[in-house]
This record gives sequence, structure tokens and C-alpha cells, in this order.
Amino acid sequence: MPAVPRAPGRRAHTVVDSPCGPLTLVAEEEYLIGLYMEAQRYRPDESAFGERLPEPAGSPFAETARQLEEYFAGRRESFDLPLRLYGTPFQRRVWAALREIPHGQTWTYGRLAGHIGRPTASRAVGLANGRNPVGVIVPCHRVIGADGALTGYGGGVERKRALLEHERALPAAGAPPLPIF
Repeated sequence: MPAVPRAPGRRAHTVVDSPCGPLTLVAEEEYLIGLYMEAQRYRPDESAFGERLPEPAGSPFAETARQLEEYFAGRRESFDLPLRLYGTPFQRRVWAALREIPHGQTWTYGRLAGHIGRPTASRAVGLANGRNPVGVIVPCHRVIGADGALTGYGGGVERKRALLEHERALPAAGAPPLPIF
């Protein structure tokens, strides 16, 4: 299926610090359209981000920075931000389902595929998951392999591990493996 056409609109970006390293926030008008980590797989060329703003002021940057700060401080479990996500209808369906995975829990790619009514599409779900343009906010890090392995994360497996540890979604050393769904 073709990707959703990009609506015309003024884009801008800014960079905020986080425990995961610098995060590049990209906005189109009042919508957040991207959150990218350094050296992230599928990170668009910076020329697509628009003007760089020196600090996260204005909409939606200030609110995104505030909510990210609350998340990393352990005071926020989900995000309430105006998002505009460009992708195929299937990708957008997967990204919407990712937001239904509760904080502190993980789902397998198979469970996510079943959740969207496509139980045999775990590989396609994994590909869509990897193309998530707003990591952390749309929690693609909460998806794991069928064997509990921390497979594939656009920001790198160590960042995925750190995010899951932050959410206390990883078992303690010597504990049984994560549940397989």
C-alpha cells in the first residue's frame, strides 16, 4: 500500500537531552511527527526536519520535552501529544496498537499481530514496528521476540533494554523469562 502523502506544512526540529542520549524532535505545524535517537535505523536525512530551533519552545516541542522529562523521571507512563504519523495504513494500525501496550509490560510480535487481527503477520508487524517515527512516545520498545529476546530496535538493543529496565518490564536476574503471548 502506498504511504500517506505528506501534507504540506512548515517543519521544524529541536534536540533535547535524555537518558537515552540526544533526541531529535520533529514537528509539522502543531503536530509531532518524529522523535529520533542518534544513529537510529531508518532515521530520515536531517534535511527533511526543517529549521532547527535552539531550544524546545513552542508547540509541540515544549510539551513533548515536558512529558519526556516526566517519563524519564518515573512520573509518566503514557504520552498525550498531538501526533501526525506518516506511513501506510498497515503501519499506522501497528503504531496505534503499540500505544495500547501498558507501561511496564511487553508483548511479542505475534501477540501484537493477533491484536490487530493479523495473527500470521508477525514479520510484517516487526517491519512496521521498526519504522515507528516516534520511538518512546509510541512504545515500540515494548515488543519482544517470541522467546523473550530483545530483538530489533531502531535505536539499538541496549537502548531498548534501558527503556524496559526503566519501566521495570525486564525480569530480575535469575527470574523466569518474560511471558510469551
